[in-house]
Amino acid sequence: MFVPYVGTEEWITSLNLSIDYTWRPWFVNGQVAGYTKAYTRKAYSLTYATVKGAGHAATEYNPRECFPMIDRWLSYYYI
Repeated sequence: MFVPYVGTEEWITSLNLSIDYTWRPWFVNGQVAGYTKAYTRKAYSLTYATVKGAGHAATEYNPRECFPMIDRWLSYYYI
């Protein structure tokens, strides 16, 4: 893996956030595009999203999945 998945998980854990929900799939055109996990702490929230089958440059290898993910983030849509 090119993206440090384990390192990202460790960093998120170090933030001492509560888990809002554990891994669940998100979809694009009826297909699983990736998985999300949400964290909260007081008035703050963090959603960690993955793109299924993507490498280091997810937008290059999976643009059909990445565009909706970014679009949802910019419009405050919860995956």
